[in-house]
Amino acid sequence: MNSMSKCHDDHDNCRKEKDNCPTIIKCSCPSSTTIPVITTAGAAFPLTSLTVNTSGLCNPCTKLEVASNLVAPVAFTGTINFQVTKLCRGQNAPIPVGPAWTFSGVTLVSAQTFTFFVCDCDSCFDDCCVYTLTATAATTTIGTLSINNATIGAITTCAHNKCC
Repeated sequence: MNSMSKCHDDHDNCRKEKDNCPTIIKCSCPSSTTIPVITTAGAAFPLTSLTVNTSGLCNPCTKLEVASNLVAPVAFTGTINFQVTKLCRGQNAPIPVGPAWTFSGVTLVSAQTFTFFVCDCDSCFDDCCVYTLTATAATTTIGTLSINNATIGAITTCAHNKCC
C-alpha cells in the first residue's frame, strides 16, 4: 500500500481523531558554527537537526521555527541561505521544506538575530522525520561569521481539514 492509499484508508480514523488530536512540541539542541574568513559559493554548513515522530497523528502538520544569533566580530560581506530539509523513513534524499531564507551581510560588524518559520503540511508521512537546518554560502563570503545558538522548534498536530 502506498502512502496515498494509506491516507484514504485512514479517512474514518481522521474523523474519529478530530476530537482527540495530540500536539507534539520539540526543540533541537542549540549549536554553533563559524563560516571561515573566505568561503566559496556553495559551501554548506549543517547547523542543527530535530527528529519528530508523527506516527500517532493523522495528516500531520508541523510548524518549524528557526532562530540563531549571527555575530561578525570583524567586517563580514556575503550572502548566506538558510534551508530546512526533511528526511523521513523510506526517503533516499532530504527534501526542502519551504523556501530558502537569505541573510545578506553587507559589511556587517555586529550581532543580530535571524529567525523565520516554515510549515510542513503537504505530505502524508506519518512517520519519524528528521528536520535539518543548513547554512549555505550563496556568494563568496569575506570575513568571519559565527552562527550561534541555532535552534529548530517544532509544533506538530493533526490537519483535520485535509486528506491527501
